[in-house]
Amino acid sequence: MTTPGNWRKSSYSGGGDGNNCIEIATTPTHIALRDSKNPAYATLTFPATTFASFLEALRAHSTVTDFARFRG
Repeated sequence: MTTPGNWRKSSYSGGGDGNNCIEIATTPTHIALRDSKNPAYATLTFPATTFASFLEALRAHSTVTDFARFRG
């Protein structure tokens, strides 16, 4: 998969320049995540069909409760 160019940040990014979050980009078949503080570093890429499972696993180990914004 070619890394998509349509990166967006969560509305929960915080104040200032909003660089304390992850960014997400989607294509018809894949979803990619990257660190907004270091966008040139590696990305995590998932087939679109497995992204919801990734979020559920994350939710089980996190205090953050609203991942719905990433489902786009």
